[in-house]
Amino acid sequence: MPDLTPSLAYLHERITRRPRVMLILGSGMGALADELEEPVRVPFADIPGFAPATVAGHRGLLVAGRLEGVECIALQGRYHVYEGHAPDVVTLPIRVLAALGARTLLVSNAAGGVNPGFRAGDLMLLDDHINLMWRNPLIGAVVPGDERFPDMSEPYDRELQALAERVARAQGIRLVRGVYCAVAGPSYETRAEIALIRRLGADAVGMSTVPEVLVARALGVRVLGISLISNAAAGLTAKPLTHEEVLEASAAAAPRFGALIRGCLRELARLPEVEVA
Repeated sequence: MPDLTPSLAYLHERITRRPRVMLILGSGMGALADELEEPVRVPFADIPGFAPATVAGHRGLLVAGRLEGVECIALQGRYHVYEGHAPDVVTLPIRVLAALGARTLLVSNAAGGVNPGFRAGDLMLLDDHINLMWRNPLIGAVVPGDERFPDMSEPYDRELQALAERVARAQGIRLVRGVYCAVAGPSYETRAEIALIRRLGADAVGMSTVPEVLVARALGVRVLGISLISNAAAGLTAKPLTHEEVLEASAAAAPRFGALIRGCLRELARLPEVEVA
């Protein structure tokens, strides 16, 4: 595992308030970080141990600040295994932000809809996931502070799910629930692969999130996951799939996504903090 010490030393010099929540903002959804109050912006490339972001729609910035009265650190972008990063590099930001004090993770992504009842632009509350990346960032020597065999029967926190559903109902936001399937990418899936993924019980498919959730749960961090259904997956539409379509759908859904996250943070502000280990 990469040494966290240089990353933490660098960030402690720049971020003076302990974060409560970490936000991972997926493709096209990073604009929410621009709304943080009293922001401190740090490019990934400037943080020791971090790599630059390379994916279109990922600005590669860490932004610390306050949103709806909650101290947050938002990542405008993330790392992926398809970029050639090892799983421990993909999940390094989770370990660093948890070490800074964040005990809740709100993670988002753009995903292809496998469930035919979903439509482009839907926000899906992650109820569970399937890891078809064939990689697990917890393999290897136990990292101090990790649970060796974290229970993944409920990777996504039930209390946070109920909170998100209350917020969605109050704001009239369509929020579906489903199972997210993670694949390595970077190619989109074939029709046969989507048929298999659907038979396995997934409702959406994407190329991120699961490694970060695995590390968060090993660290005892609570997780709320939200997918933007950016397009129908292969075999459910006659259109070819493009990353531009993903970014367009993300931009269109950004106001609803932002309203949902803001509402969740307002609710979290009323709850007692999870004690930092």
